[in-house]
Amino acid sequence: MTEKNVNPYADKRWLKSYDEGVPAHIDYPEIPLCELLDRAAKDFGGRTAIYFLKRKISYKEFKDISDRVATFLVSMGVKKGSVVAIILPNFPQFLFSYYGILKAGAIVTACSTLLTEPELAFQLNDSGAETIIAWDRQLEKIKNIKDRTRLRNIIITDVFDYTPAAQREPPEIAGTQQFLNLVNRTKPNPPKVKVNAKEDVAVLQYTGGTTGLPKGAMLTHLNLLSNAMATAAWVPDVQRGKWTALTNLPLFHIYGMTVCMNTLIHNAVTMVLNPDPRDLKSLLELIRETRPGMFPGVPTVYMRLLERDDIDDYAKDLRAIRICNSGAAAMPPEVLKEFERKTGGKISEGYGLTECSPVTHSNPLGEGKRRIGSIGVPFPDTEVKIVAIDDDSKIMPVGHEGELMIRGPQVMKGYWNKPEETANQLKKDGWVKTGDIGKMDKDGYFYIVDRKKDMIDVSGFKVYPREVEDVLFEHKAVLMAAALGIPDPETPGSERVKAYVVLRDGFAESEETANDIKAFAKKSLAPYKVPKYIEFRKELPENLVGKVLRKDLRAEEARAAETKE
Repeated sequence: MTEKNVNPYADKRWLKSYDEGVPAHIDYPEIPLCELLDRAAKDFGGRTAIYFLKRKISYKEFKDISDRVATFLVSMGVKKGSVVAIILPNFPQFLFSYYGILKAGAIVTACSTLLTEPELAFQLNDSGAETIIAWDRQLEKIKNIKDRTRLRNIIITDVFDYTPAAQREPPEIAGTQQFLNLVNRTKPNPPKVKVNAKEDVAVLQYTGGTTGLPKGAMLTHLNLLSNAMATAAWVPDVQRGKWTALTNLPLFHIYGMTVCMNTLIHNAVTMVLNPDPRDLKSLLELIRETRPGMFPGVPTVYMRLLERDDIDDYAKDLRAIRICNSGAAAMPPEVLKEFERKTGGKISEGYGLTECSPVTHSNPLGEGKRRIGSIGVPFPDTEVKIVAIDDDSKIMPVGHEGELMIRGPQVMKGYWNKPEETANQLKKDGWVKTGDIGKMDKDGYFYIVDRKKDMIDVSGFKVYPREVEDVLFEHKAVLMAAALGIPDPETPGSERVKAYVVLRDGFAESEETANDIKAFAKKSLAPYKVPKYIEFRKELPENLVGKVLRKDLRAEEARAAETKE
């Protein structure tokens, strides 16, 4: 271990691996985030901004609608600093609302459409939202919790409102207002709001709540703007106003929000919206219709596409894809190689977290620069260090494992109304603790070993679930896998490794298959890392971006243990 407060990462050796044209530093204008849209509309007003269910919406029209949204929100009492909630799938209305809220000087809080009533009530109450723009299918849920919240304005919209099949004037529903009617009856006259980009919060983005109740990360205009600009700069070949990208990731998730919306608007890209990210047939048809050059995704989407019987029918269409981002979860190397073989595109694995807007790392796209299994190198203007797991003042030497810490323009202002949690996570000098265990190699490439809280303790030996999962993925029968530690009944305080496995078609859930998987794992893992138990599942619990929720599996195990007692 190095001396306290000496940072062996200060030389930023990763800069040597940057692709040609990617800057080490960017001058970020201190402007409101919504100005990205205004600039795109000014420079490329006639270009298609949004393609949705065969409807094309230009950047000029996009700006006009968002201006109208800002105007009617102000007429409802929304002002600078107000929080407005959005609970919508990937409809054009999400983008109109998001940018309209910002133009009104207000703060966006985006809610997952999968939230339960108690979860939605918590986010609305914690954020203080008095206005919500919602998918009409969420209305019953909202009405059931309205009296437990501060909601005054409920604005609803339908999936077909911005399609060729839209009603001219949808009927009003008691207690709500129709988004489409409000837009059509409002003249665009957004307020002139003075924004301090460094200090003013643009988005309250709630974390997944993996350790207790969700927390609202305060992301400023500059946090989100800088991350969008850095993400765009990472791929210098993408010229403004000339690309098409598939927006399949949910926009209410920070990954989709930055990579599939804000970054694309900055580059005046045509965004092809897929309203249901789990509908892979629709996804393939959209690729055939629009032939996108960019496809930001997550490992589970790539896995499921490869499993489809009709994937080869779309081989020619898939060849249009040149660039794929992958984040939110670890990408199994075998999946990466097979998807690239099928498409000819290149997957760039990266890393980020809500508290960092979210992107902090990515693999370079240049020939020979990508390292499979690595999250790549830090983004422009991003500092990174690895610290001891039990003492964040001790910096670990190169090649040693520890907790990843990050500092840069994308790092949040703090947690909403949670000073103690903010102090625990965000240091006064701007460094944020990620909770992830990682290491850096001699060339400045970083590797995530696992989540700090997910480490398995087998009689004092540390086991990282991802290491076990990567080996299991290589077995011919395994489609998906997750590993975690469960209490060892024979050794109090110790754990045993348990694996949850989804099998490929054609393989039987049997003791013979389980033993074969264990034998396979023994060839690559130390004996204490080999799963003691294997449980077969038809599916694994995931969030909407395809990240396996180990916390849900852990909760199931705890409930099962209580039942036995």
